[in-house]
Amino acid sequence: MDAIVKNFPAGGQEQVKDKAQQPIRPTQQEAEEAVRTLLRWAGDDPAREGLLDTPTRVAKAYRELFAGYEQSYQEVLGRTFEEMSGFDDIVLVRDIPFFSHCEHHMLPIKGMATVAYLPNGPVLGLSKIARVIEIFGRRLQTQENMTAQIANAIQDTLKPRGVAVLIEAEHMCMEMRGVQKQGSRTLTTTFTGEFKTNPTEQARFFTLARNR
Repeated sequence: MDAIVKNFPAGGQEQVKDKAQQPIRPTQQEAEEAVRTLLRWAGDDPAREGLLDTPTRVAKAYRELFAGYEQSYQEVLGRTFEEMSGFDDIVLVRDIPFFSHCEHHMLPIKGMATVAYLPNGPVLGLSKIARVIEIFGRRLQTQENMTAQIANAIQDTLKPRGVAVLIEAEHMCMEMRGVQKQGSRTLTTTFTGEFKTNPTEQARFFTLARNR
């Protein structure tokens, strides 16, 4: 089964919006100085031995944790498989682990995503679904936005008959601070196409997603 590379428009709506709204990125030195300021604000001394390299480590970690801002889902989803011998039933990838960061407190979100779609011709390599989750996860997020972004990215690029996304996650901003309710989990869903309009397909998705 050969992969077909489709050249989707490089200047997609998301990319144009990102470029128009993206602020000028501070330098590495400016980022490290910001970390030193936070260390002093927290009550510690950035000049002490154990914290001397912390600003550099934090800046380096942030580049990795928020690498999704520099990645494009259009490029990831542009490689599809065309010859599927008439296969047109549900494709579902379950329990894909991810982490992200809450855009309100910049604390971690950790969870699992289940993604399904109903092909309308081409299908995706299974790893591409996980890659899309990584792209949106490695940005500052709310779980609601991330759920919709994953579904809309696949729907807009692949044009399937429908997409379903279920995310279940723990939010450290709710466990480490504020109400401090450890172990609570948040579930969000987004449906498009037949998953949204056909209750039978939606029920089948939940059965496959939750059946262990």
